[in-house]
Amino acid sequence: MSSMSRTYARRSLHSIVAHDLGRRIVTGELTPGDNLPTEAQLSETLDVSRTALREAIKILSAKGLIESRPKTGTRVKPRHFWNLLDPDVLSWHFPDPDPAFLYGLFETRLIIEPNTAAMAAERRSEEQLETIRKAYLGMEQAEPGTEAIYLTDLEFHQAILDASQNDFMKSLGMLIESALIGSFKMSSTGPKAQVHSLPSHKAVYQAIADRDPDEARNVMRQLLRQTMMQLRDELGMDSTTDWERITL
Repeated sequence: MSSMSRTYARRSLHSIVAHDLGRRIVTGELTPGDNLPTEAQLSETLDVSRTALREAIKILSAKGLIESRPKTGTRVKPRHFWNLLDPDVLSWHFPDPDPAFLYGLFETRLIIEPNTAAMAAERRSEEQLETIRKAYLGMEQAEPGTEAIYLTDLEFHQAILDASQNDFMKSLGMLIESALIGSFKMSSTGPKAQVHSLPSHKAVYQAIADRDPDEARNVMRQLLRQTMMQLRDELGMDSTTDWERITL
């Protein structure tokens, strides 16, 4: 059994293969236009059955990463065909994403989350507000530098999505989760930086509690921009890049 099979022995084999190939594509080891090795070659290299390999190919095709054609084989599709909101495709970009990916991810959050916070301020129930409050208190109580900071931060943002009472907004939770996971993994000071952002989180909560949609929108936008700049500085990115031009 290959090391890959031993490591992921508790997962379905075709999922393991899809993960391995998906990571190769997303990280650029296999680039758009490249042909994957033949079925026989991949089966031997990965030490898996052709049945498992075919199932993995179906998974990656459904995510828009590859396409299979008679005679020409299986080819990596251009990036604009990829389902970038797919949980797996998002996770495969970490822990070493390029600045353009991070820029796009945070820009998307800036479009979505301030408006979601405004909707939550208008529509939230008392129960939903209490869930947001508990998540914020969890952030306050979490020890700096621990994973608990990220987990409670995630709960906070997801609770706001739920309070928007918009199913389409709720379905975007994985986008936010991937951004938070990636930030946590990439940044040695990320958890501490999140502690420093507590006042901004509290301001978001208070605006939602006050049913003030305009304030909720504004403070959420400020929170996200603060997070973006902290991550940019932590990773040593050039301040003249697209990150500085975000004005949403």
